[in-house]
Amino acid sequence: MAEIIGVIEQLWRYPVKSTGGERLDSVEVDDRGLAGDRLYAVRDGAGRLGSGKNTRRFRRMDGLLRLSARLGHRLDGPELLDPLGRPVVDPTAFLRAYLQREDVELAREDAVSHFDQLPVSVLTTATLDWVAEAAPSAVVDVRRFRPNVLLRTPPGTPPFVEDAWFGREAHGSARSGARLAFVRSSERCAMTTAAQPGLPHAPEILKALAQFHDSRLDALAEVAAPGRLAVGDTLALV
Repeated sequence: MAEIIGVIEQLWRYPVKSTGGERLDSVEVDDRGLAGDRLYAVRDGAGRLGSGKNTRRFRRMDGLLRLSARLGHRLDGPELLDPLGRPVVDPTAFLRAYLQREDVELAREDAVSHFDQLPVSVLTTATLDWVAEAAPSAVVDVRRFRPNVLLRTPPGTPPFVEDAWFGREAHGSARSGARLAFVRSSERCAMTTAAQPGLPHAPEILKALAQFHDSRLDALAEVAAPGRLAVGDTLALV
């Protein structure tokens, strides 16, 4: 028997990795994740992707979160927006001047995945409300955590309820067809605390997560079946 775990309140897609995203009313979901999500990234001359951290795959590029991107109904190239929300005519030229790096370009995903871990992130309002209580001096906003799905949970739902979903699948409404297989949570880094338009630097958020939940937050999922997700749809565990 299916157990309804919440109603989709917000859907987010991030056309360019590590920049601000676009809020959607509905979106197609395929094996890769939400259509167009992280399909593009800022890539340097060594092939590393612009991020908030340095690893073998990623290169820290401060300032990306002050930019945003949108795809609308097309996947052949995102519209990059500057820190004031104005469309950029030549994304690569703008990025080289903005980041002061001559070796960067806006690039579509090829052999190297743009995802840090798994393709779909689901966050509940119960957990988001807990963060606001645990870090009362911070401006807490869903944009800090960059989920694909913000799920409105019933009153009384405990924070970090997402942990109970690992190893299970959830499906959307009857017309959706989409199924998500929950695997684990995201380990959060300094990007959670970074400043972005309307949100000041907030180190107390990561401190609270580290103290109370091992710096982890959300439920990461693989796509078990393609379909469509829409705001107002329920998600149910099976």
